[in-house]
Amino acid sequence: MPLACPRFHWQAEGIAATYTEKTAIAEASFGNFMQQVTLQVHGLDCAEEVSLLRAQLEPHPGVKELSFDILRGRMTVAFDALVTSVPALVDSVEKTGLRAVECTDDSTPAPRGDLPDRRRRIALTTASGIMIFAGLIVQTCLAGWRETIGTRDLATPFAARGLFLVATVCGLWLVLPKVRSALLRMRPDMNLLMTIAVIGALSIGQDSEAATVSFLFSLSLTLESWSVDRARRAVESLMALAPDTACRLNRDGHEESVPATEVAIGSKILVRPGDRFPLDGQIVKGETTVNQAPITGESVPVPKSPGDPVFSGTINEDGTVEVVTGKIASDSMLARILRLVTDAQRKRSASEQWVETFARYYTPSVMILALAVIVVPPLVLNGAWSHWFYQGLVLLVIACPCALVISTPVSIVAALTSAARQGVLVKGGRFLELAAGLQAIAFDKTGTLTMGRPEVREVIPLSGHTGNELLEIASAIESQSRHPLAEAIVRHATALGIRPAPATDFQALSGKGATAMLLGRSVWIGSYRNLAERGQETPELRARFNSLAEQESSVVVVGNDEHVCGLIALGDAIRSNAATTLAALRQIGIGRIVMLTGDNAATARAVASATGVDDLRAELLPEDKVNVIAELVQQHGIVAMIGDGVNDAPAMARATFGIAMGHVGTDTALETADIVLINDDLSRIPWLIGHARRMLQIIRQNITASLAVKAGFACLTISGYASLWAAIAADTGVSLVVVMNALRLLTAAHTGERGVSAP
Repeated sequence: MPLACPRFHWQAEGIAATYTEKTAIAEASFGNFMQQVTLQVHGLDCAEEVSLLRAQLEPHPGVKELSFDILRGRMTVAFDALVTSVPALVDSVEKTGLRAVECTDDSTPAPRGDLPDRRRRIALTTASGIMIFAGLIVQTCLAGWRETIGTRDLATPFAARGLFLVATVCGLWLVLPKVRSALLRMRPDMNLLMTIAVIGALSIGQDSEAATVSFLFSLSLTLESWSVDRARRAVESLMALAPDTACRLNRDGHEESVPATEVAIGSKILVRPGDRFPLDGQIVKGETTVNQAPITGESVPVPKSPGDPVFSGTINEDGTVEVVTGKIASDSMLARILRLVTDAQRKRSASEQWVETFARYYTPSVMILALAVIVVPPLVLNGAWSHWFYQGLVLLVIACPCALVISTPVSIVAALTSAARQGVLVKGGRFLELAAGLQAIAFDKTGTLTMGRPEVREVIPLSGHTGNELLEIASAIESQSRHPLAEAIVRHATALGIRPAPATDFQALSGKGATAMLLGRSVWIGSYRNLAERGQETPELRARFNSLAEQESSVVVVGNDEHVCGLIALGDAIRSNAATTLAALRQIGIGRIVMLTGDNAATARAVASATGVDDLRAELLPEDKVNVIAELVQQHGIVAMIGDGVNDAPAMARATFGIAMGHVGTDTALETADIVLINDDLSRIPWLIGHARRMLQIIRQNITASLAVKAGFACLTISGYASLWAAIAADTGVSLVVVMNALRLLTAAHTGERGVSAP
């Protein structure tokens, strides 16, 4: 009977049905009057705006669900069309001080940086800084430099006060609508904290400090917007890799340049040396090498020949090739990567949830503490009201949670982007956090530790033939067959540069092999059964055949009417980097490595011995794999399951997170797994773990730095030694530091990740 898993529904046959699950959820959630709209929100640059929009829209009548894409500055709203409308939602967004427009095409990235808003923000920040400088010059000229840098008790000349007031208004201009929204909602945020501090400074005659606070706060918001825009550009640069046009070949062979979006599946396109492939497809003519680094992270160009797949955005190095397209532009690997990366950051990690919860209670707590600083010393210790009022304002400024709020999402977006560049798609920051704490990992055998397709292991020529002659005969016959063993023999011969003469009169023998005419002579290829039926069996051949069979090889026999030409042994080749990957995993502290397979025990033992797994479980049904994973989770806590994304779907669902080999079953893998290895490169797994640990390390550094600076200034404030301008300078400085620290994740090395260390 069907079993239920957290992310999949599967039958006993092990077939994943995520599409059915998603369809059922959609039908249950969206009735006839339910609609969904994606809004481009100008100014949506950090989690603070997300909280603001949630507080504004979640109580809005008819709104059922909200999701956010900070990377593209977008918000998706599911709503009841009978209760509200898109214009009403847009109006509600604008009440927060942000602007929103409906997106007509959600598949494309947002324009890189909102130029009008960014220019206005930069202009206002610059104007604020200029007015402060002018005000200081006027004050110095009218009052003297000693008074300008001296005590705060001296009055500011009227002209200078006017300039400082203009500087203050410029610095807070874009913040005031958000402040109004915070007041209406009775939910204090960093914008309200900063505005109260500025108004308080103005009320006690500290005009220059009020202006300085406004300017530095505006500068910090500008830097924050810049940092998110840089991460946004890093992701969107992936889409820029794919050419806008393609050279399509018509039926008569003529070339025409057409938009890549207009090329249908099955069309033939021409790609010349130095050009990028505009679409996914398969080479049908020509040979070349392809730089796949933008998609798979491979540092070395990959040889490509007819029958090999190519991806959009990769670079054709040295040969003109013809490609039959396999996907439309919007469904290419590159487009999917962008969608997955941008969608991934919507799934909040544990660190993001902690920071958001902390900030929710932290801000009102600080306001209460600031009120206590203002009131308690004058009442209890007979302190000066003006002095402690000023110190309370300082506490409000330094308590601004901007650096704390922005540090985690920027770190996660940068880490997700860097992983995508290395050929690893991670569907959310929480899976990176889980990877950082991984304790045990289970591998499927076929298609994961092995290539998942037969390869020629050994060529044994007999009766005076050479190895090349044997392959010439075999590949001539098998070139007309689509059997996996036949394709393996042809691939092997082609790789050795063997070009056999064409065979004629090809005839397949069901379950036995095939025959053909080659250079006027009858030749055949097939199983040992075919050999026995032809009466060409000898004790020596039987002994040789049995020896190869004991090595878990599939053996085909090649012969003619007179003698046996030789034997070809084939088997599922182990991936070249499987053993080194497992050794690397063990070196970085993964405590248990298990191989799960439905194959027979003898074959499984051979692979286990060659790769060095700790534990082997063979001849397993899908439900048996689930039980093993459940056992591992109980023993080790965080467990990953890596497979092809289809047959292993139940076990991947039961694991803490699943990793899929993207090339073996790309379409299904991209839909079902939590993490996808685009090029089936196992070496990316230890790299990913190190990268995830480095991300967590940077997040912790950022949180620690933010809280340490605030705690230090809180102590100075309570002691009466802090100032407004120093507080805002420290807050802006730490905001910039945490952003730059987070953006280091964009430059993660391909190998030798420094974050690799035992937990």
